[in-house]
Amino acid sequence: MLLVYKTTRNFPAFERYALASQFQRAAVSIAANIAEGYKRISNADKLRMYNISQGSLEECRYYIILANDLGYIDEDITQNLNYALYDASRFLNAYCKSIKEKDFSHQI
Repeated sequence: MLLVYKTTRNFPAFERYALASQFQRAAVSIAANIAEGYKRISNADKLRMYNISQGSLEECRYYIILANDLGYIDEDITQNLNYALYDASRFLNAYCKSIKEKDFSHQI
């Protein structure tokens, strides 16, 4: 989520090790857990890692609200970040659903 790094670069200096850092870490966690889950052998492990990614997505959603409320980002940036999260979440949900359906079809 490069947009998060570009956005947090403009946060006040006193937020560098607070909100900006937390926001960046959550954004990195989304992709990192997807990558880790991809290499897991069992579908249960894959889904657990993807669920962690979804948690990080929701954490980012909160940081967007907070940053907007604090006046660190404007409505355009808020909308762009929310759309990026929505898109990532939609794809991740679809991928998880396909894994669950594949698992279910093997049980029949």
